[in-house]
Amino acid sequence: MKHTFTTLIACALLSVTTLAADPLPSWNDAAPKQDIISFVESVTKEGSTDFVPAPERIAVFDNDGTLWAEQPMYFQAIYIFDRIKQLAPRHPEWKDREPFASVLKGDLKAALAGGEKGLLEMTMATHAGLTSEEFNKSVTDWLATAKHPKTGMPFTDMVYQPMLELLTYLRANGFKTFIVSGGGIDFIRPWAEKAYGIPPEQVIGSSIKAKYEIRDGNPVIVKLPELNFIDDKGGKPVGIHHHIGRRPIFAAGNSDGDFEMLEWTTSGKGARLGMIIHHTDAEREFAYDRESHIGKLDRGLDEGPKRGWTMINMKNDWIKIFPK
Repeated sequence: MKHTFTTLIACALLSVTTLAADPLPSWNDAAPKQDIISFVESVTKEGSTDFVPAPERIAVFDNDGTLWAEQPMYFQAIYIFDRIKQLAPRHPEWKDREPFASVLKGDLKAALAGGEKGLLEMTMATHAGLTSEEFNKSVTDWLATAKHPKTGMPFTDMVYQPMLELLTYLRANGFKTFIVSGGGIDFIRPWAEKAYGIPPEQVIGSSIKAKYEIRDGNPVIVKLPELNFIDDKGGKPVGIHHHIGRRPIFAAGNSDGDFEMLEWTTSGKGARLGMIIHHTDAEREFAYDRESHIGKLDRGLDEGPKRGWTMINMKNDWIKIFPK
């Protein structure tokens, strides 16, 4: 009996040690998890032919659909719609002007019918004129109370637990992690450090222009109603080049808007890893790909495997989706 009890204790301790040593506990022990671990071990092992010095260990991540959910529409779009409703009393002309009129009527499908151009118009109308501090506060206050229309969860609770573990694992191995998003750079920066451990200076995104001025004796940065940069598709490698100055060795995305970022990352010399999150879990999250109006994944679904990119099947590869 004593021997049996000792054996049980030893097995329990071994099990705990194994769990503690697992850097990606919310990932099933399948090929994608092994791809990631093998890659990290190969580029961090000194003397390895794949070894990469720490300053060159750059990892870039799309945000919407890669680090947090994005259905039924981009969360920044929901923020913009709420902002339009908040500002409507100051803009009576919006009642008869599209796409604002559709937002105020609650017809969000019509409001989004104008595509990127219409969303950009709404973005500039609701963001311009604010100082950087005022805009940060607006986003932070909204996130503190806003809830997802389907799950009822705060938006910052709809981050992906497996990706949080991946970010932590990479940083523990000398990687510097960046967000490279088609979303607004100033929308993401106020909360990214708390949510992901990624500081504001490591966020790259779309932006409108800004200027420096003095207001009430205080120097401020003021957002302008002019487009500065769209960080999507071919814009992502350009944004990385401008902000980072190094080609990443790891890139993760979920849509065709990330294709060029993964293509540019994995076409460099030495060991590289490109990763695509395929949303296949309608029960725990959402299932969508080729025909989706948000996060469309078509070309990446066809070409990703041919290019050696790691394809993550959310339903099969992730034990857990959200932290809570």
